[in-house]
Amino acid sequence: MSARQPALYLPHGGGPCFFMDWTMGPKDTWDRMAEWLRAIPATLPEPPKALLVISAHWEESTFKVISAPAPPLLFDYYGFPPETYELTWPAAGEPALAARIRQSLEQAGYPCGEEAQRGFDHGVFIPLKLAFPDANTPVVQLSLRKGLSPAEHVAIGRVLEPLRDDGVLILGSGMSFHNMARFNRRHALGESERFDTWLEAACAEGSAGREQALVAWESAPEARQCHPREEHLLPLMVCAGAGGQEPGRVVFRDQVMGVVVSAIQFG
Repeated sequence: MSARQPALYLPHGGGPCFFMDWTMGPKDTWDRMAEWLRAIPATLPEPPKALLVISAHWEESTFKVISAPAPPLLFDYYGFPPETYELTWPAAGEPALAARIRQSLEQAGYPCGEEAQRGFDHGVFIPLKLAFPDANTPVVQLSLRKGLSPAEHVAIGRVLEPLRDDGVLILGSGMSFHNMARFNRRHALGESERFDTWLEAACAEGSAGREQALVAWESAPEARQCHPREEHLLPLMVCAGAGGQEPGRVVFRDQVMGVVVSAIQFG
């Protein structure tokens, strides 16, 4: 028997921000987020058997899951110091779990392929290098689906919920504010605060109300100011679906680069 793991939507920072001298603002810009990421394992009911990560940085025409036994790292960020392209995090894959995820999605009507070549992108290895530095927990990454349908991503979260009872920690890796043009801009703090207040209230509702609110997220205050494109919000939709009847709650909140960002946990 395994303890039921939560579904957790976390902010993954800016590029390799935790592993470099930050020069685009105060040097301690990302320190509080890094401290919170390091503390995640201590908040779990027991060490997870595996991690399932849905990152904002992988989209496919149909859902895909990384099935390699030893995925490499994909350094999909640009213009950062040379040492940030030499980071290591040798987490193993879990082909059997990848196959189970694919089969579950397909049985629910969502075509899903297995991907044996792609590596873990920085939405996976950057935050998890802090949270699970020993890289001794198997990891499977699941893509977003192009089209970025909120309803579809909530729905696949519902399909994935049973994994939590088998000791799988479901992680949505994104940012609750993601508008590159508005970081450190005059009105961005108020915009992010209004959206974040709405997001917290929407996630705290029961499953039916939560789904209805999140599917209609574009009607939220400042929605498109905070997310001109929603790929960094969609991992939250998967976590919300996987949350089942459990309300979401904010477990971390900080102000970085002039905006509010939050982490939300279900269960």
